[in-house]
Amino acid sequence: MKYPPFCDIIVVNFNSLSEKEIQETSRWFYEKLKNQLNTEKFKIFQPMPSPIDKIQNRYRWRIIIKGNMTENIYLILNKILKEFYERKEKSIRVTIDVNPNNMI
Repeated sequence: MKYPPFCDIIVVNFNSLSEKEIQETSRWFYEKLKNQLNTEKFKIFQPMPSPIDKIQNRYRWRIIIKGNMTENIYLILNKILKEFYERKEKSIRVTIDVNPNNMI
């Protein structure tokens, strides 16, 4: 089944005031992940709204990744985050949580 402690779950969270921006950015992030991660070792779920999809007028989306974390994965995630921040999209916040206690 590949659940912790037998693998890691990585959640990439997005939130923004604009639903359209969050959809476009999460899709961009997903494509980057899909192109750079080994899909045989990692299951990457498509971007989707969080279970509670809007809090304080901010939309929330996420990408879930399942697999075993290595230093290489950290480097790939950092590289994609750096590319995201170079795009200067200040209205979107991105956080990455490894093995979160709560998936809501």
